[in-house]
Amino acid sequence: MNKITGLIAATFAAYREDGTVNLDIIPTIVDKMIADGLSGVFICGTNGEGPNLTIDERMSIAEAYVKAVDKRILVLVHVGHSSIYECRKLAAHAEQIGADAISSVAAFYFKPTSVGNLVKSMAEIASAAPNTPFYYYSIPTLTGVGMDLVAFLEHAEDVIPNLAGIKYTASTLNEYQACLNYKGGKFDILFGYDEMLLPALAVGAKGAIGSTYTFAAPLYLKVMKLYNEGKSEAAAAMQLHSVNMVRCLVKYPPIPAQRAIMKMEGLDLGNCRLPLEPLSNADAVQFKAALDEIGFFNAVKQP
Repeated sequence: MNKITGLIAATFAAYREDGTVNLDIIPTIVDKMIADGLSGVFICGTNGEGPNLTIDERMSIAEAYVKAVDKRILVLVHVGHSSIYECRKLAAHAEQIGADAISSVAAFYFKPTSVGNLVKSMAEIASAAPNTPFYYYSIPTLTGVGMDLVAFLEHAEDVIPNLAGIKYTASTLNEYQACLNYKGGKFDILFGYDEMLLPALAVGAKGAIGSTYTFAAPLYLKVMKLYNEGKSEAAAAMQLHSVNMVRCLVKYPPIPAQRAIMKMEGLDLGNCRLPLEPLSNADAVQFKAALDEIGFFNAVKQP
C-alpha cells in the first residue's frame, strides 16, 4: 500500500436502544464519509470504542465496513487489545476480510517496559496478518505508553516486515517530524491531533487520522487545500475553527460530546457504553449553543 494522503475518519461505534451494536447504520456512515471527501475510515479505535466491544462485535463491525466501503475508500482496522492473543485473532480476521491496513495500540494493562518489548509485542500482532500493512498506534495519553518513536522505527523496521508506519496521536511535533524524516521518509506517519493539523502540515504531514474528521471533514480539507496553495493566513483562520470547537468540546467528556455533534448533524449513533455516558439533555443544548456561537457548523458547511 502506498502512503496515505488526505484524511481518515476515526468513526464512532453505533448502538441500538437495547445496547447492541447497530450494523445497519454503517452504510450510511460510509456514504457520508465518501461524500465529505475522506480517504478512508479507521474503525474500532478509541472513538469506535474498541476496548468497549467484544471480539465478535469488532469482527462484525469490520465485516460491515469492508462490505459497505466496497473498495471505494480505505478501511483501517484497529486490532489493539490488552491480550495479544486477541489482537492476533482480530488481525488475522481483518486480513481475511480484505481490510486495507491494521493498527494496534500498546497493551494498556500490563504495559510494555521498553522499546524492544514494545516492538516484540507489535511484531507478534503484525505477524498474524503478514500480507496487510501494519501501523503502530501511539496514543500515550490513553495507554500510558510513551516511548521514543524514532527508536521504535529503528528497532521495528527489521523485525516487522509489514510495518507501514505509525498512527501518531500526540502533540510532540518535533518527534513527529523526526519520524516523518526517518531514513528519508521510509515510513507513513499519520498525524492524529486534529486541532494541530496545520502545524503538522508545516513539518511535512500528508495524511492524518482523527475523530473530528467524522463530522467536520470539509473544514479540515479546506485547511489542507489552502495550505497547499500557499495561503497560510487563510489556512490558519480555517484551522482556528477547529481549535475553537475543541475548546468547547473539552468541557465535556470528548467521545460523548463528539457523538452529540453527530446527532446534531442528523446521525444518531445511540448511547455509548459504560463507563462512557451520553451528555445530558441540558449539556447537549448548552454544547450546541456554544458551537453555534463560534459559527462552527457554518464553517463546516461554507464552500
